[in-house]
Amino acid sequence: MSKQPHKHHQLVCGRVWMLLQTWALQTGAGEAVIAPGLIFTEDNDVAPDVTWMSQQRLMTADQEDGKYHAAPDLVVEVLSPGGTNERRDREFKLWLYSRHGVLEYWIISWIEQRLEIYRREAGQLKLHSTLYKTDTVQSPHLPGFTCQVSQFFEDIFRRKPAP
Repeated sequence: MSKQPHKHHQLVCGRVWMLLQTWALQTGAGEAVIAPGLIFTEDNDVAPDVTWMSQQRLMTADQEDGKYHAAPDLVVEVLSPGGTNERRDREFKLWLYSRHGVLEYWIISWIEQRLEIYRREAGQLKLHSTLYKTDTVQSPHLPGFTCQVSQFFEDIFRRKPAP
């Protein structure tokens, strides 16, 4: 059986990347990447669903091997169904990203059309807010970026035309 995520998971990742990268290209503020290699130490690496990194962090994080060797400003994980998957994103990855200096962590549920935003506070990532499809996303770490949460899900909940 394939371990690839559900196609809706991939569509949401692509949509989040597109929104972030469009904004990044317009502002020159940094870059968004889908599933980059993120290496914190030689034996501690992950491939988050989407990241955004400011130009300032890119100067030291982006290495010749094509992987990041420092924490991005923003890490996005789209939940895959199943308790093990959800625990990994909500516990282990939250701890890992918090420990290594990520400024903001988004956990997105495409099933519930929900976005949880964790922000660095007193040296740790803590739940800042939970947003739903009619809410607007903004961040002090993404100056000028704004979108409605529903935009993350447009590709999977778009009505198909009648035959």
